[in-house]
Amino acid sequence: MCFSASASFGAGIILSVISVVSIKKVKQTSQIAFASIPLIFAVQQFTEGLLWLALTHPLCAPFERGATYVFLFFAQIVWPVWVPFAILVLAKKNQRKPIEKILVVIGGVVSLYLAYCLASYPVQAKVIGYHIAYGQDYPAGLSHYGGALYIIATIVPPFFSPIKRMWLLGAAILISYIITTLFYTDYIVSVWCFFASIISITVYLVMRQSGKARNKDWGRTIVLKDR
Repeated sequence: MCFSASASFGAGIILSVISVVSIKKVKQTSQIAFASIPLIFAVQQFTEGLLWLALTHPLCAPFERGATYVFLFFAQIVWPVWVPFAILVLAKKNQRKPIEKILVVIGGVVSLYLAYCLASYPVQAKVIGYHIAYGQDYPAGLSHYGGALYIIATIVPPFFSPIKRMWLLGAAILISYIITTLFYTDYIVSVWCFFASIISITVYLVMRQSGKARNKDWGRTIVLKDR
């Protein structure tokens, strides 16, 4: 989270609880990736909490570089491909749309590009006011294209999913991005994760609804067999 170490660790704890209840709803392996979204957010928030300590307490300074790269690994490499993939496999095979597969490919390309940038160019994290700013010396010519594709890969997939209530996830991500862009332009990487708890709640709601739907399908199957 973007305000302090205690806020980040607190968010990590809340997200851990949400991750437990979400993962408990898993009935099939195809649901694991989606249900694990809150858990990944939790790890990311704990990492930024450690980074806060590293940037503000000399005794923790040795953890600064590692925490910076781990946080950016999740923010820039994991999410662009994880979100569209998790949403794609959550639906039944006969319900998956071609556009969803295309979004997974787009997310994979973005992840590979940002992985290259993270490994090849210097990055730096520093506290400015009540936020952490991540300085990234990535190629300027491709930054706009990469940013646009990142947004497409992480925001668009929920709106094409056949899963009931999945649009709530898309709406939460979209609203959080708009607010972050308007009010925290220089801290998008960090502040956007402020909304992780809200997004993770929608993940739980989708998992709960998905479980109910599967139970109904299972019940119909039993009835048909009895007939």
